[in-house]
Amino acid sequence: MEAYLGLDLGAVSTNLVIMDATKRVLGKWYLRTQGDPIGSIKEVMKMASQLLGKIQVKAAGTTGSGRHLAKALIGADVVKNEITAHASAAIHFFPDVRTIIEIGGQDSKIIIVRDGEVVDFAVNTICAAGTGSFLDYQASRMGMTVEELSSLAATSEETVPIGGRCAVFAESDVVERQQRGATRAAIARGLCEALVRNYLSTVGAGKSIEHPVVFQGGVASNAGVRRALEEQLGMEVRLPKHHEVMGAIGAALIAGEEAGNEKSHFRGRRIGEMSLSVKTFICMDCPITCEIAEIYDGSVLMGRWGGRCERWDIRE
Repeated sequence: MEAYLGLDLGAVSTNLVIMDATKRVLGKWYLRTQGDPIGSIKEVMKMASQLLGKIQVKAAGTTGSGRHLAKALIGADVVKNEITAHASAAIHFFPDVRTIIEIGGQDSKIIIVRDGEVVDFAVNTICAAGTGSFLDYQASRMGMTVEELSSLAATSEETVPIGGRCAVFAESDVVERQQRGATRAAIARGLCEALVRNYLSTVGAGKSIEHPVVFQGGVASNAGVRRALEEQLGMEVRLPKHHEVMGAIGAALIAGEEAGNEKSHFRGRRIGEMSLSVKTFICMDCPITCEIAEIYDGSVLMGRWGGRCERWDIRE
């Protein structure tokens, strides 16, 4: 069976998707990166090894903050930024989409689509207050999992105002609300509302948010955030079936469209058995002083990236 593979390597999660020639998802895998991108890629490939043994990968694509590392490691044919990948996936499932809201563990973005084309976008700054890590941290402080916080927030009839512009100030608000006797459910709902307010006032500032709205990314699993988003937008928010791996789906779709008839460079199941390491150095050939990264399988150089020019490009 011919298939296409997409890998989304992010700071929080590593997502792998395999799609068939009809653009149907054959398998998906979601794994925490946990600060070890090489280890997470090897592990997710092992998880998919049974399916990989039954298919022929015609093309592979990568996306995410670690997309260049992922490309060098798996032998991808296409590498795309996150905006393009997420937009491609959303448009595939919802051709009439006009606004894409993506909130992940450590980043968030908004993509404005008109007639199937991206016309505007924005991403969050370095602040984590409008991302999933904000809720992870607050849930941990309250002695619950983020799933428990989601359930409480989605069903709570009461809420309390919590400042969401800064994670540090939000923590102070939570402590104050607890001391005043606010229920855990009310605080959970207030935290979800604070995250959405932060997102809309920063990432979504000045953007024309129009229906249909598609909500994707890991935080889309949080029913409390979805509720707060619909309430503050005053409109329905659509949730894709594979919302947590939409970046990987986009990478697979783009790989299928752009790879053509050339043989794929995908390295297959042997990726999980490689002895991999990354080395970096500073190029001093010009005043830009690029930091060049190299990935090795033992002593064999597999890939290199980071340069602003072609000085260190590897020729196939």
